[in-house]
Amino acid sequence: MLKKSSPCRAPKKKQSDQPRPAVFLDRDGTIVEEKGYANHISRLEIFPYSARSIRRLNRAGLPVIVVTNQSGIARDFFPESLVVQIHKTLKQQLARAGARIDDFYYCPHIRDDQCDCRKPLPGMLNRAAHEHHLDLTRSVVVSDRFDDIHMGQQVGCYTILVLTGYGAGEHQWHRKKWERQPDHVVKNLEEAVKMILKHQPHGTAVTKTTKKIRKAQP
Repeated sequence: MLKKSSPCRAPKKKQSDQPRPAVFLDRDGTIVEEKGYANHISRLEIFPYSARSIRRLNRAGLPVIVVTNQSGIARDFFPESLVVQIHKTLKQQLARAGARIDDFYYCPHIRDDQCDCRKPLPGMLNRAAHEHHLDLTRSVVVSDRFDDIHMGQQVGCYTILVLTGYGAGEHQWHRKKWERQPDHVVKNLEEAVKMILKHQPHGTAVTKTTKKIRKAQP
């Protein structure tokens, strides 16, 4: 069963008839430093640019949703309560800088559990789309892991690989094996957000963003 960090969840707002685009962010290596299995709250270290980057997405009216694999729960490396605590703390620290995460989704399973939520399967994206009235084909996935990029590709999201965390190594050593490349590769989350917003005219959807970015690709 896919898990949510319910204590960290933002209150639901009234939904419009038109599904909205959103920005889906990986957690470790994208918003916060990659520390392997984060088995203690003291290992939470937010990148210095994350708050201002997420704040820009908030101001643009784009929901920001975190999707993260947390198999350390199933491996008994740490309790599920720690994941909830980390997400609560992350949300609070970002809020102090005026940034908001709209929701957190996490998969507590290992691959052998054969769940439908462990990335690269798109279960977390599909659930978020259902619960938040989102259009995945007009949304963006930003991550340092190709599994996450592949997850987004399966449901029609625009995908951006960041070179923080595992990103630089994955891109350098494994990109030739990827059947389909990310739509774009950038230095970090801040550069990804700049790209998204640069190509998003005020009041329009990410659909126009992705079309313009794709035209710019070699």
